[in-house]
Amino acid sequence: MAIRIIVDLLLVIGAVFALAGTIGVLKMPDTYSRMQASTCIATLGMLGVALGALLYAIFVMHSAGTAVKVALVAGLILATNPVGSHAIAKGAYKSGIRPEKKMEVDDLGRDLYD
Repeated sequence: MAIRIIVDLLLVIGAVFALAGTIGVLKMPDTYSRMQASTCIATLGMLGVALGALLYAIFVMHSAGTAVKVALVAGLILATNPVGSHAIAKGAYKSGIRPEKKMEVDDLGRDLYD
């Protein structure tokens, strides 16, 4: 019974992060801010849901195979999402899309054009 409460709580936490990220995508002013919010959806939202699914697979279903699959998918998303987001941001910068506010230090421009 207690494990179901924990699983449900983790699922709700994942859903709340996904909702917050979705609202962020709609409300943020520029491309880079929206990209940060969408990364929040994929990373933190998935993390809560994956932890809940992992606990459910281990303690309720008693399925090690399912638990390994959930852990593998979560690990792959955690490893690839930041890299993909960085690549998209770099592509947006290279295509001429700039943040609304002036940047104090333009590290990406320095790395691309020096």
